[in-house]
Amino acid sequence: MNTAFNYKTLIPFRFTDFDTFGHANNAVYLTYFEIARSNYWREVIHWDWKSLGIIIANAEITYIKPVHQSDQLFAYVRTSYVGNTSFKLEYILVKLIHGVEEICTKGSTVCVAYDYKTQQKVSIPDYQRAKMLEFEALV
Repeated sequence: MNTAFNYKTLIPFRFTDFDTFGHANNAVYLTYFEIARSNYWREVIHWDWKSLGIIIANAEITYIKPVHQSDQLFAYVRTSYVGNTSFKLEYILVKLIHGVEEICTKGSTVCVAYDYKTQQKVSIPDYQRAKMLEFEALV
């Protein structure tokens, strides 16, 4: 377990994730991050999707080891920074090899609270901000 992260989730594979060489195509890693952050937001932050959206302003990926169809993949997610309208999430993707986690990928996204009705970024709601800060011990 990665002790710098408080949240871990399983990443399910789809048939279309893999190329002819049998490893995950580089394009699907952002989808793996999306699955991980969606689970994190739903289970930990309790983001209210009916009142406010989120857009991704920046995404970074560092590939370390390939992911194969036979692997079991997990993602660690954490909020590492919270601003007024944006926050940064960091990710580590790990696969289990003989019961030991091996890091495959690291990444981050800068997320912006966004009101789709007004088409503008807005302040992160106090409730969600407090959940992020408390869960990650950033206060």
